[in-house]
Amino acid sequence: MEPQENYVLRTVEERGVRLIRLWFTDVLGQHKSVAISPAELEKVFEEGLQFDGSSIDGFSRVQESDVLAKPDARTFELLPWARSHEPSGLMFCDIERLDGSPFDGDPRQVLRRNLKRAHDAGFTFFVAPEIEFFYFGSDDPTTPPQPIDQASYFDLTTADVASDLRKTTLHMLEALSIPIEYSFHEDSPSQHEIDLQYTEALAMADSIMTFRLVVKKVAQERGIHATFMPKPLDGVQGSGMHTHMSLWKDGENAFFSADHEYGLSDTAQAFIAGTLRHAREITAVTNQLINSYKRLNDGLEAPRYVSWARNNQSTLVRVPVTKPNKPRATRIEYRAADPACNPYLFFSVVLAAGMKGIKEGYELQPETTVNLFDRKSAATAGVETLPRSLDEALAEMEKSELVRDALGDHIFEWFLRNRQAEWDEHSRQVTPFELQRYFTRW
Repeated sequence: MEPQENYVLRTVEERGVRLIRLWFTDVLGQHKSVAISPAELEKVFEEGLQFDGSSIDGFSRVQESDVLAKPDARTFELLPWARSHEPSGLMFCDIERLDGSPFDGDPRQVLRRNLKRAHDAGFTFFVAPEIEFFYFGSDDPTTPPQPIDQASYFDLTTADVASDLRKTTLHMLEALSIPIEYSFHEDSPSQHEIDLQYTEALAMADSIMTFRLVVKKVAQERGIHATFMPKPLDGVQGSGMHTHMSLWKDGENAFFSADHEYGLSDTAQAFIAGTLRHAREITAVTNQLINSYKRLNDGLEAPRYVSWARNNQSTLVRVPVTKPNKPRATRIEYRAADPACNPYLFFSVVLAAGMKGIKEGYELQPETTVNLFDRKSAATAGVETLPRSLDEALAEMEKSELVRDALGDHIFEWFLRNRQAEWDEHSRQVTPFELQRYFTRW
């Protein structure tokens, strides 16, 4: 028994925990949960919890269905919303085959594998996402979404329900050991942003999954619907998940070099070059919904072009200007991903792209100096675009050896089939837009 597992067993006994929820995700990043009693916990630590993987999207085929959920004791937390007389705990799980080997269909195992490759090269991958989302008055998809406020960027709204929702959410996240850096109202009506503090990528992917659950739960308890849908409203910006990234080596930020005029090391430049060269291939993973491309194509604060720059928010990769004498803060910001992605797979593919750039010594293209949100300026910049639709993104992904290698054959093939089936279904639908535009004119 590992020391951390012994700690969890003692805590469960001392706190009178009545239920432990074991969490994991399917390939699309949907939260899954199974509950066990404290009496079963020691056995589950030792043997895992066996279940039918064929019932989970992207997991096993029927003829090889059973898998094991192995709790990661380092992720143990007490659920802050459990009743005081019925304490409950949670742990994230790795999914394994019955022989104890990593299960190919588990997104958490995919990220573990990619992080190990980086670690074998001497690097640790740190990330910090800025997560945007909307609050609406109803979860009825048959009616237009109704914002619950009309505030804008950084507005101070002391009396509205949204401020209370965000405050309660922050308290809940802190109780779950998820540290927050910033929280504020975003540009669009009823749009909010919460930024998580920098940490190692696997822990952050777990935190994002918990974050999405907490935001929705707090809102639902007050009769409000929270959504991470990338583009729920016309005419205003959608929700992104701009993510700050850096590699560390021997306790130092491997992205910083005092010898470079921008403070960017050769490692950082090659990493950026890798993310740019493979950007079109990984976009189906970073932006996995049909709706994701409504955000990328709306021209409102979302990147459309494969480009980089210092402190230019119109590019795909931005290099934030750091405070003087703060080399540890040197980082890049990847701006395409949205909060509906599977964070385990997102971190996997962007890390794989960056590491490929380092391994192969990719040369960084010139910095973009124009505002790419302006179409005329963008046309003269000579940079390629990101995919304009999920269909185009899937076609790019299908050709990508990098993405196949990062995800593994199991998830790579299932993801392509599942997302293409959704695109095909969408393509057969007659939309209100088409009826309004064509029904009486043709």
